Amino acid sequence: MMRYVAALAVLLCATGRDGRALEPLVVQLWPGQAPEEPGTIGEERKFPSKPNKDRSETTEVTQLITNVTKPTITIYRPAIEKDTGAAMLICPGGGYHNLWWQLEGEEVGAWLNSIGVTGILLKYRVPRRPDDPLGEYPARRPLQDAQRAVSLVRSKAQDWGIDPKRIGIVGFSAGGHLAIATATSFDKRTYEPVDEVDKVSCRPDFAIPVYSGYLKSEESDALAAHLHVPAGTPPVFLAHGSADPVSPPEHSVIMYLALRRAGVPTELHIYAGALHGFGVRPVSNPCGTWTRSCADWMRDQGFLKANFP
Repeated sequence: MMRYVAALAVLLCATGRDGRALEPLVVQLWPGQAPEEPGTIGEERKFPSKPNKDRSETTEVTQLITNVTKPTITIYRPAIEKDTGAAMLICPGGGYHNLWWQLEGEEVGAWLNSIGVTGILLKYRVPRRPDDPLGEYPARRPLQDAQRAVSLVRSKAQDWGIDPKRIGIVGFSAGGHLAIATATSFDKRTYEPVDEVDKVSCRPDFAIPVYSGYLKSEESDALAAHLHVPAGTPPVFLAHGSADPVSPPEHSVIMYLALRRAGVPTELHIYAGALHGFGVRPVSNPCGTWTRSCADWMRDQGFLKANFP
């Protein structure tokens, strides 16, 4: 534990004159080995994507990561004059096999910084382990990582200039499912507490799932059996493409209806003709404006207020 704290302190010292990090801070998520992690899947590796007609207008090569056994968070701070005090955990997609690290991670951090939000990029465990089958619950280990990340960020809020009551989570595709799972599973932690960090709430203050999968039952137009919407679920903003062949828009529609019935403040945007994987890039389809609508929603919900004391 002391080694973990010391490493964190070293990382936080890499700052400029205004107290901002010269480089994004990279922080280990767990003080030791992550829960239920055998660490037997080989070395973590990065590799380029291949052009895919199902991934919308985004066809250029981007970086993916796989074989993650040591989860981290990478902290991107906005310019000090823009900083609103809000923060958002970023969950890239990749079907719980890989992480679309640039398209749905680093680029999202840059967008969040542009609107005065600290972006916290979660490198969660992928691929799925053999004992973590899709259909039963595809996100056990990733959910452990996401819950831990929310608690860790909130526990360090004062040190990192973050308002502990304005910590959201945004995710794309499988990462959108992880964002929803985190926002609706705060009532039960998925691992045994390992230190003081785990005494801090793992409930995000808002959630933004984008072209999410795994939200709808495979058998009917109902919410997937592994999901529920408990009392206290935070506000949710959903965005999806109507022509998405990877995760059809019904996933977000069903989630929206479940949230609405539970009395959760929620907003849904479906963009005609949009496919999968548009990220935050300014594409030709109107889905390229979803970030503007999302920022307006965050402002309306009180998460983008001016600098706090």
